[in-house]
Amino acid sequence: MSRVVVRPSQRALSRQRLTDHVGPGVRILFVGINPGLRSAATGHHFSGYSNRFWKLLFESKLVPKPLTHQDDWRLPEWGIGLTNIIQRPSAGIDVLKPREYIAGRKRLIATVKRYRPRSIALLGVTIYRTLFPENRTGRVRLGLQDKTLADRPVFVLPNPSGRNAHYSYRTMLMAFRALRKVTNKPLRSTTKEAITGGHPSLP
Repeated sequence: MSRVVVRPSQRALSRQRLTDHVGPGVRILFVGINPGLRSAATGHHFSGYSNRFWKLLFESKLVPKPLTHQDDWRLPEWGIGLTNIIQRPSAGIDVLKPREYIAGRKRLIATVKRYRPRSIALLGVTIYRTLFPENRTGRVRLGLQDKTLADRPVFVLPNPSGRNAHYSYRTMLMAFRALRKVTNKPLRSTTKEAITGGHPSLP
């Protein structure tokens, strides 16, 4: 007799919540928009089949060994934290409500004030525009921004989702490497070269 596998519905998955992974002494706090449905199903961040977050993390040398989404809970070992603006999982961001962004911004600020990361790494231009509505229509360049959040530096990275066709993998990797250089330097002595990694597409 064959075994019937019952998969949870989208409605059931949307009620799941992923655990933030942030600890004392965090250097970089990565911020996503919200979890995808596969992340909700697995219970781990960035578990989409085409998501490049974990590969970028290792190849940029932000972590010393290859990791997968199942290792997300280990990131505080290397001073890295994970959270999302909105905790509710969804198949896409078009179903997210303005009130969820507003509540998520307040929650993020509280998290930043509590842990005081050296850098806040926003995984996507959309997140930056959400946090800073005055830049909603203007061009947002990758890299270190003039804005701060709760007095912490803000760094914009490409969204590592496989659906993001705006940036090549090489550009994504350059941005992650630039983040590593910025985070490893004293904040007062950060230079433009360190911020951009010498890449012309970064500010």
